[in-house]
Amino acid sequence: MNREPSRTGSSPASMIRGDYSRSNEQNSEIFTAFPALGDAAAYLTQTTSYLTRCFGGDTYESALDNGEELVTFSSVEAQKSELGNVLSTSTVPEEREAASLGDSVHSGTGPLVSSGAFQMGPSIFQGLISRARKTVLGSADDIGWLQRARGMPPVEDGTARFNGLLENIRKDEHKLTDSLVYLLVPGLFSNHGPLYFVNTKSCFSKMGLTCHIAKIHSEASVERNAREIKEYIEEMYWGSKKRVLVLGHSKGGVDSAAAMSLYWPDLKDKVAGLALAQSPYGGSPIASDILREGQLGDYVQLKKIMQVLICKVLKGDPQALEDLTYEKRREFLRNHPLPRELPIVSFHTEAGLGPSVLATLSQVAHADLPIIGEGQSTRVPVVIPLSAAMAACAQLLQVRYGEKSDGLVTRRDAEVPGSIVVRPERKLDHAWMVYSTINDSPGEADASQVCEALLTLLVEVGQRQRHAAAMKDE
Repeated sequence: MNREPSRTGSSPASMIRGDYSRSNEQNSEIFTAFPALGDAAAYLTQTTSYLTRCFGGDTYESALDNGEELVTFSSVEAQKSELGNVLSTSTVPEEREAASLGDSVHSGTGPLVSSGAFQMGPSIFQGLISRARKTVLGSADDIGWLQRARGMPPVEDGTARFNGLLENIRKDEHKLTDSLVYLLVPGLFSNHGPLYFVNTKSCFSKMGLTCHIAKIHSEASVERNAREIKEYIEEMYWGSKKRVLVLGHSKGGVDSAAAMSLYWPDLKDKVAGLALAQSPYGGSPIASDILREGQLGDYVQLKKIMQVLICKVLKGDPQALEDLTYEKRREFLRNHPLPRELPIVSFHTEAGLGPSVLATLSQVAHADLPIIGEGQSTRVPVVIPLSAAMAACAQLLQVRYGEKSDGLVTRRDAEVPGSIVVRPERKLDHAWMVYSTINDSPGEADASQVCEALLTLLVEVGQRQRHAAAMKDE
């Protein structure tokens, strides 16, 4: 016995689907009985067509004599006629379109939107909502992903010990030994800042320590720089027979970590430890928002501008910036994790946003003025308001994502799993670590002292790990 299906407990979606052939006739009667619904549906159709043209989708529109594209309805009756065609029992798109065009000709009305545009409405709106959500969301779900990833080793807070070491260094109590060689790895665009790490290297040399700055192509890809860093370490080790302690800043830390991940069998007896200072180890929201499709960079052609800047002006590889996006960092770390036995220290800061930051100038180079008369040439510093730029970027990340950052790297993305993490309270922007500022307070530690404290802490971490390994073997 045939029994009509019960509607009790049916979901809204199943009720909407229902018997399509039966509901078409009912829908047609409903829209005929209530003209307001027909007006609303016609308005929705016009809006859909307009938004489709604005966002570059497929549209069904008509052209006026002056070249303007317009969707017109001459009367409510024409709207009902078109709507009736949409809700007709015909299921063949070509038949619906032909019927719509036929009604338009016979009624003498202006051109109408095809039923295809009305049917595309929900999908178009869903696409627009999805695109808008993607744009607004940005990197919100990506920031700090390493801290949420499963299987990652926990970090240990070493801030207190770092502060103690830094205080001792400021009292001229130095613990770094000359039994190691120190390699400083600069970050992105460092080739165009000749004073990058210069002060730190000079201070190390005065203490009798062997210190080098890696001369890598700062705008090259992570894998290319990793190979060059590996060759640097091997040359320094074979030339001195001393193990190498590496400190990388910004992308230099990412490049250095990649060298350890890719070439650890060749480097494990040559490297004493790795310190990453303000490095986007998990990725950078700045890089992702510039390069990711559907982000703000798409609307202002920022991606193309950066590609031209890196390729044409700086003679670099666009891959250098792309390697710092969250997508690329996830892929790389999934395939090339850091070795667990490597001693690691990670350091991150927060940029200051106070009014005094706007007046802070950073010395990034120097210029020699021409000789006047018989006098000597005069060397003057080249200064730019880097701190103000970093503060603006930090404010942007704070407002959009609610994240603390040094202006380029969020604090959470700079923490390396399994590392000793240093989280100083002092407000320091991304450029302060490598470029001296004109108005540095004499009562505060300078960048070279901070680097020395990080490396001293790294030596202690290495000693502790070796002792723990020896105890385990016994």
